[in-house]
Amino acid sequence: MSDVGIVTLVLIIANFIFSYGGFLDRQLFEKYKFEVDGILIYKEYVRLLGSGFLHVGWLHLGFNMFSLYAFSWMPEFLFGYWQFALIYFASLIGGNLLALFIHRHHGDYSAVGASGAVSGVIFAAIAIYPSMGIHPFGIPISMPAWLYGGIFVLVSIYGIKSARDNIGHEAHLGGALVGMLVAIALEPRLLTLNYVPILGILLPCLVFIFLIATRPHLLLIDTAFGKGRDNHYDLEHKYNAQKTTRQKELDKLLDKIRRKGINSLTAKEKQQLDEYSK
Repeated sequence: MSDVGIVTLVLIIANFIFSYGGFLDRQLFEKYKFEVDGILIYKEYVRLLGSGFLHVGWLHLGFNMFSLYAFSWMPEFLFGYWQFALIYFASLIGGNLLALFIHRHHGDYSAVGASGAVSGVIFAAIAIYPSMGIHPFGIPISMPAWLYGGIFVLVSIYGIKSARDNIGHEAHLGGALVGMLVAIALEPRLLTLNYVPILGILLPCLVFIFLIATRPHLLLIDTAFGKGRDNHYDLEHKYNAQKTTRQKELDKLLDKIRRKGINSLTAKEKQQLDEYSK
């Protein structure tokens, strides 16, 4: 691993400054975080870029910046300052656009982090040198980069499909795909030299995106790990869904009062009834 490049250093500093600002100022964080309603309904497109410079905490920020530092030297050295910056920002926006497409009906979905951009840098490095040894998550055993890339893609697809955690797998997968494609577009000979591992990584990504674009019902699942998400097509639909839920809860409380009396309500139920009465 070589010394950090100039563009990488600028990006790391920018991430630390902007993320620290978000730690201190909740309004700044809310203004620039990735949020589906904010982007699609209020046209706040700056969130597609600004969210990539925000993080939820120091561990989140540190992990992303260390990953950027560890993998950036090779693509920055090969492509130069401006083309490396293109890979970074294209991956950031591309990852967020995939997340936006997948969550376009989930108005309250939000996310932050540079993971999409960093994934793009990592996969650009894999396109350059797929046989390089890496130690993911600090494990002492080295694995070839192409194998890590394949596992990363499968884990991301499973994470999107199962919705079992709060990790932005969509941005990771979209950023990785865009990063590798931009690297190949900038240096086409990479595909000629490393076509087997590159195609082995790209094809599952492209097939998965094609399937969710043409058969979106594939994402509507309930599993033991996570429930299928509510589809809110716009603010009015979201409001009506919430109103219906509140009405059902209120009806249950009133029915309980009718059958057993108001003293049968728990403290939490009395608090709910008081809130609904307002």
